[in-house]
Amino acid sequence: MYIPFLKHLETTLGQRFRLQHRPIPDGLDHRVSDRGRCPATIQSWCYQCPELRKIRYTYIDAGEVSQILNSVIYPSHHYDLPLLGVDFLSFGKVKNLIVMDFQPLFQDEAYLAKYITPLQSLHDKYPDLSQNLEMKSYDANQYFSKYLLFAKTDVNTVKTRVFEAFKDYLQLYLQMLDAAEPSTDPIAIQRVLKAQKDYDQYSAERDPASGLFSSYFGHDWSERFLHEFLFEDAVQLASVAG
Repeated sequence: MYIPFLKHLETTLGQRFRLQHRPIPDGLDHRVSDRGRCPATIQSWCYQCPELRKIRYTYIDAGEVSQILNSVIYPSHHYDLPLLGVDFLSFGKVKNLIVMDFQPLFQDEAYLAKYITPLQSLHDKYPDLSQNLEMKSYDANQYFSKYLLFAKTDVNTVKTRVFEAFKDYLQLYLQMLDAAEPSTDPIAIQRVLKAQKDYDQYSAERDPASGLFSSYFGHDWSERFLHEFLFEDAVQLASVAG
């Protein structure tokens, strides 16, 4: 269901950047499960380039039972841009949840005016995809913007409106990256580095997908996937804290 989204992301990034493969820990790039009503396959890809230190995306295909695309783009620590986060989940073609946002690293007014305010026009273009749904696992005021797209919708809307919104959000994000000046200030770079690590720690502790991963692929594999790939810096912070 979300393969066109994945292909668009791959093509757009591949044409714009000189991407290099970023290593995925052994056994985490691909797995097949025969649990549940339908076999499930999970596959992940990860790339990097000078401007973007980590581009990761994951696809779960469980036939008509579920189709899931998850992606996060992390800029280089020399840029203080938000992360681009995407979560599209469909279960049985009747429950379709879409989440897409420029996820701010900081919440001060100057930062939000610079990086989040430009999202308003796109957000206003898709009012049907912003439904003010309740966030059960996350604080909506932390690592999310007020121009978040967050909606429950139908299959036809996914294939049309959601796909167009996805292309628009990606295009704007890359335009902002093109216009950004990389910082050479060690203090500013360290501030971004810490903010991205904090994001991983926060997300690893709250990500509701961990239960879904466990149901398909087992608890041990899912814990590795969560901490060694999706939010790999959370492991480093946890080990330091210990």
